[in-house]
Amino acid sequence: MKTQKNNWILLIVIALLVFAYIGLDLKQNSTQRGEASSSVEQHGVDGQAKIMQAFQQQRSKLQVRSHGTVKAVLPDDNDGSRHQRMILQLENGLTLLIAHNIDLAPRVEQLKKGDVVEFYGVYEYNDKGGVIHWTHHDPRRKHIDGWLKHNGRIYQ
Repeated sequence: MKTQKNNWILLIVIALLVFAYIGLDLKQNSTQRGEASSSVEQHGVDGQAKIMQAFQQQRSKLQVRSHGTVKAVLPDDNDGSRHQRMILQLENGLTLLIAHNIDLAPRVEQLKKGDVVEFYGVYEYNDKGGVIHWTHHDPRRKHIDGWLKHNGRIYQ
């Protein structure tokens, strides 16, 4: 009798573990699919509101993620570390200078006016809208890695 009771308990524990594993796997897969399909939409809206608020409050040093449309591709800044530069316009109308360090990350290829670029970097206030930098990895691992995404490719 005791052995049969132990077998039932063991069977119930195994069943619970299997259901928990399947449930967690399903939840993780649906979360990953949701994140992949709405990465620009979710972070774009939240990020743009965060950037606009930082601009209005003249705040800097904020890690942000969003996207914008290329309004201008500027010449590289070759003073010190080399930076690829572009002006992005957010959906809320704010314009940002993107300063992408091409000594630490690859240059964004085939970039042109009208393209959409997603970014993850640090916002710095200026009276023209602001600057996004740290859109690259940190080889010293002391700062959060940033990136740019253009035509499905991540530049880090």
